[in-house]
Amino acid sequence: MCGIVGYIGHRQALPILINGLKRLEYRGYDSAGIALQNGDGIRVVKKMGKVAMLEKALTQVNQAGQIGMGHTRWATHGAPNDVNAHPHMSQSGNFAIIHNGIIENYATLKKRLINRGHEFTSDTDTEVLAHLIDEVYTIGKVSAEVAVRLALSKVEGAYGLVVMCKQEPDILIAARKGSPLVIGIGEGEYFIASDATPIIEYTKNVIYLNDGDVGILGKDSLTLKTIKNVPVTPEILTLEMEIEAIEKGGYEHFMLKEIFEQPRTIMDCLRGRVHPEKNDIMLGGLSDVMDKLLSARRIVIIACGTSWHAGLLAEYLFEDLARIPVEVEYASEFRYRNPVILDGDVVIAISQSGETADTLAAIQLAKSQGALVLGVCNVVGASIPRETHAGVYTHAGPEIGVASTKAFTAQVTVLTLMAILLGYKKKTLSEARYHELAKEIMNIPDKIQKTLDLNQAVVELAPLFKETTNFLYLGRGVNFPVALEGALKLKEISYIHAEGYPAAEMKHGPIALIDENMPVVIIATKDKTYDKIVSNIQEVKARKGRVISIVSEGDTIIRKMSDFVLEVPVTDEVLSPLLAVVPLQLLSYHIAVLRGCNVDQPRNLAKSVTVE
Repeated sequence: MCGIVGYIGHRQALPILINGLKRLEYRGYDSAGIALQNGDGIRVVKKMGKVAMLEKALTQVNQAGQIGMGHTRWATHGAPNDVNAHPHMSQSGNFAIIHNGIIENYATLKKRLINRGHEFTSDTDTEVLAHLIDEVYTIGKVSAEVAVRLALSKVEGAYGLVVMCKQEPDILIAARKGSPLVIGIGEGEYFIASDATPIIEYTKNVIYLNDGDVGILGKDSLTLKTIKNVPVTPEILTLEMEIEAIEKGGYEHFMLKEIFEQPRTIMDCLRGRVHPEKNDIMLGGLSDVMDKLLSARRIVIIACGTSWHAGLLAEYLFEDLARIPVEVEYASEFRYRNPVILDGDVVIAISQSGETADTLAAIQLAKSQGALVLGVCNVVGASIPRETHAGVYTHAGPEIGVASTKAFTAQVTVLTLMAILLGYKKKTLSEARYHELAKEIMNIPDKIQKTLDLNQAVVELAPLFKETTNFLYLGRGVNFPVALEGALKLKEISYIHAEGYPAAEMKHGPIALIDENMPVVIIATKDKTYDKIVSNIQEVKARKGRVISIVSEGDTIIRKMSDFVLEVPVTDEVLSPLLAVVPLQLLSYHIAVLRGCNVDQPRNLAKSVTVE
């Protein structure tokens, strides 16, 4: 969601801040701002709209300063406008603050501050925190660091924040609770950011703050402690990310680049985990908990959005291959509905970013009830891998497009490997079937590469549907979650209403919508429900619906019945979702481009949802 970047060191801060804000644009935002300090006070410039609007406004001010911070805001409290944009100043002008997260008790704090004479200019919860810090600083006659720590002790909610003090112009103060912050370590300089993308071109040495950590950054010093003033020994990690991974590489949009990266990202996911000659699967991240996983009475999968679709698909796989009962929960519902966690339950949390607020809260709830919690995550060092007992990284690399593509297929790949391995170890899969699936999953990257040859066919198909107002997506078995994911992609980036359904459920309501204006996308790869899908297509055609079918290569029956056909290579039914989802990603992308939508930064959406 909101993005943070900060700098203190020997260089001019503004170019670093602007470049960092541009790196963070993928997260989704509606306004941007910076604060600079160079001895003559704190200068704040902020504008509604894109970073380019901020750059234009900055030409009118003194740009000098070796200490600064910048922010991209995704509105929560208060409309998107110049006034509500970050940074926010305290009433006296002593403090400037940028903040990700939500201060839940801000209204109570604000009322108390107003009663003590404070006047507010914005509608945000963040400005309340700036005033609170300044009041503690002034009345308590304490240092800026102490004022920040004492103020945060009165706060309820989530925050990742950076604070600048006019009276102490040689430090930046950073703090985290529930919203990610990373500190980059340079030579005589430090960087702060909400994720690694603004930092990677300056340093690969980073520290991820934990909840309750406060960092005090000088040009040549870094002190870490808790809010309660307990010293913290930093763990310095090395980023594996390369700068090329966060650039477009010649593609028009990040989303298209990431769709075309999938053969490589899935191979990266498989590398070292599937022995190419023995066709054996090894998941080192689960080795210490494998016994508990094998004896699990039930698996509960928690996730949000696209990750929830990956989890739903995993339900079919775990139950089919490993014969373990599975429930799939929206993390946002699970955390609030007093769920029943039984002895022997295993919880699997799925998140691309590893920072999804609802999923993190659900993990903490599951752990408090004694569950073994595993993580499936893309970002090394993120909160979810650190909060879970064990897990598996997806190794998809940075995903910049807000609408997830390569992260989804990487999640599905990891979950499929887990299901196959568990089935083999539990002896619910024969040895021959186990080796067969392990061998075939290694063929998936090449088969996705072949599937991407459909791009031109989708380019030609998309203009026929760019003015459509509704879509229906249908699938059965493991391809029902693919239908949900295809519909979500279209909604996210083209703003066309779309719904995914199990194909058999069409008769229980959605069939009333079908006429000559309703496109119906049907995932109809060759599997045990093929004949049933044929019947569903006949039902759609009888009502003049326009059918776009995703079929296995060589299909003749459904080809004759459909208005449009997109063929994917033949693979095992268990693995078919990894191929079937690709043409749906391409269809969403090309329709959105034709409609003039901002494909990488769809309206109202954010890449990493770190607030409720």
